[in-house]
Amino acid sequence: MDNEHLTETENVFSLQPKIFEGRRQRGGREKEEADLFPLLPGTSEVLHERNFYYITMLRDPVSRYLSEWKHVQRGATWKTSLHMCDGRSPTPDELPTCYPGDDWSGVSLREFMDCTYNLANNRQVRMLADLSLVGCYNLTFMNESERNTILLQSAKNNLKNMAFFGLTEFQRKTQFLFERTFNLKFISPFTQFNITRASNVEINEGARQRIEELNFLDVQLYEYAKDLFQQRYHHTKQLEHQRDRQKRREERRLQREHRGHRWPKEDGNTEGAVTEDYNSQVVRW
Repeated sequence: MDNEHLTETENVFSLQPKIFEGRRQRGGREKEEADLFPLLPGTSEVLHERNFYYITMLRDPVSRYLSEWKHVQRGATWKTSLHMCDGRSPTPDELPTCYPGDDWSGVSLREFMDCTYNLANNRQVRMLADLSLVGCYNLTFMNESERNTILLQSAKNNLKNMAFFGLTEFQRKTQFLFERTFNLKFISPFTQFNITRASNVEINEGARQRIEELNFLDVQLYEYAKDLFQQRYHHTKQLEHQRDRQKRREERRLQREHRGHRWPKEDGNTEGAVTEDYNSQVVRW
């Protein structure tokens, strides 16, 4: 997965996580999978019989937003995404477009922020939450405050119940948790790249505050994710230290047993046996 972008084509442990797996379903977030994963002819039935582990990577909301802006500025679009929810795509009234042409090339940051319907806003919460709980893209289904509360809680619950999630600003810890969760080992260590397109964008404090306001749900989700991530990391580290200590104790026990078998206790006839053997050698000489 490209850590530079969390887009519509990317789906997204409590200390003891549930392994969030199961067959493909037709409800809630899972219904968008048909849009996210185009299938070859004849593969649909096979995939419906397989189990999946759901994982995701999260990123600092401001950096992620700026990164997506630069991505769109270069001509990226998500026109092929159907945004399926509850069995249908949103109507043009439910999800108006932010630009009239084929793409939004050259869009300024101000223009990008000014589009009320920009799906870059709170993208991480939206992609983790079950949109069917709030009427999908129908903003008249409930009031905005209730909608935001439900979306944020749904995103937190789904994140907590996933088999694994990582944070792009903690690459080594992310690698450690992934390897321990799935009992896999990467060939080389993850590299922490702090210089990205987003980091090269110079914005004033006012623009930063505006981005945080536009992504206030993502900001809350990310604070929750960082706390949960650190809890999981330290918990897993503690368990690993306990296993290492137990392993060392077991190795020392086996070594003691091995030395005991190698040097058996001598019985009372040893001295007589040695004398007898010596006398027999004297006779031979």
